[in-house]
Amino acid sequence: MTSSKSQDSPSPPVGLWLIGGRGGVAACSIFGMLLLRRNAVPPVGLVTAQSAFHKAGLIPFDRVLIGGHEIRAARLVDEIRAFHRTNRVFLPDWIDLLEAELDDCDARIRWGTLSGASSAIRGLAAPDVPRDASPWEAVRRLQQDLAAFQQEHGLRHVVVVNVASTEPPADSAAFPTSWEELEKALAGGELSPPPSTLYAVAALSEGCSYINFTPSLGASLPALTELAEIRRTRHMGCDGKTGETLMKSVLAPMYRARNLQVLSWVGHNIFGNLDGRILDDPQHKATKVRSKDHLVGDILGYAPKTVVSIEYVEDMGDWKTAWDHIHFSGFLGTPMVLQFIWQGCDSLLAAPLVLDLFRLTERADRAGISGTMPFLAPFFKSPYGVSDNDFFSQHGALLDWVASLSKDA
Repeated sequence: MTSSKSQDSPSPPVGLWLIGGRGGVAACSIFGMLLLRRNAVPPVGLVTAQSAFHKAGLIPFDRVLIGGHEIRAARLVDEIRAFHRTNRVFLPDWIDLLEAELDDCDARIRWGTLSGASSAIRGLAAPDVPRDASPWEAVRRLQQDLAAFQQEHGLRHVVVVNVASTEPPADSAAFPTSWEELEKALAGGELSPPPSTLYAVAALSEGCSYINFTPSLGASLPALTELAEIRRTRHMGCDGKTGETLMKSVLAPMYRARNLQVLSWVGHNIFGNLDGRILDDPQHKATKVRSKDHLVGDILGYAPKTVVSIEYVEDMGDWKTAWDHIHFSGFLGTPMVLQFIWQGCDSLLAAPLVLDLFRLTERADRAGISGTMPFLAPFFKSPYGVSDNDFFSQHGALLDWVASLSKDA
């Protein structure tokens, strides 16, 4: 546990390392954090800005340094300008105001890895992305990037957040359950994990925290939880809960509490950003659908008919729309229906949660927590090690943990 610093001796900065560092979620997270640092915008959407978190000793944004990994050739500020043009968000003056700071962040973004990547992901990559000779060589290179970031900037800790595109499903049962066996298999070239898992291995091996904001395999393997314990670090995931699934986690408990029987729950999603383009591939889509579809049955305790569809509609840009139709049975068997439409700018729904997760994970580091972090469950569709998907139960557990913290710990 890190000791507190005096008022006249600021604590060392902390690193936020974003996988997919120039994508929509990463760009909005970086842009938003820089604006919040200047007090240019109110912290709407930021859970950790609420009064319940004020005494938790969370890191201020002026103590945060950003870096990341990316496979696309782009300039961060150009990506943000394109996001503004396509989605009609941000004030253009804000982008001009922050251009130098965005370029400073951009200079700390390094090439990611294509080892174990699908053809859809490879199709996004710049020709300059290193072709790692093996998964283990990829891990070693990624480790070096993280170590250099921490050492060159005197960072007390680094939190790695995966906000890259969703990968195809991966069978976790195909991997060894102990870190010793997994490390041996990787070093011997016997395994080819997806990129999200290679990033997780690199992060946890370096003592960094790892947050999987995607439904990809990431650090969900028992061997990597063991690695986190060995290195006295931490991880959590998976798949950020930002829109339609958030509504499911709020509404399904209502049906359970009122003893109303849900007969079917159908959700149709359309959006047109880069993540939507990748999810247009049936393999990648399968991972996302699985993450979104289990929650209703888990909360209700029985399995109504559920349908989840995700369609790529390019002209929608980052504006994601979900239509949900809930058919349920009321008193005397009377059939009834609830419908809702959720429309939001997908990356701007996710970005404040990325900042929340970073701050809470960094605080968990100072509290000496290792392994998984179940108190972060309300941020995820499929939280590791948590079976209760009722949003209010999850949020209550988060508040309980925050209340237990001492600001000077």
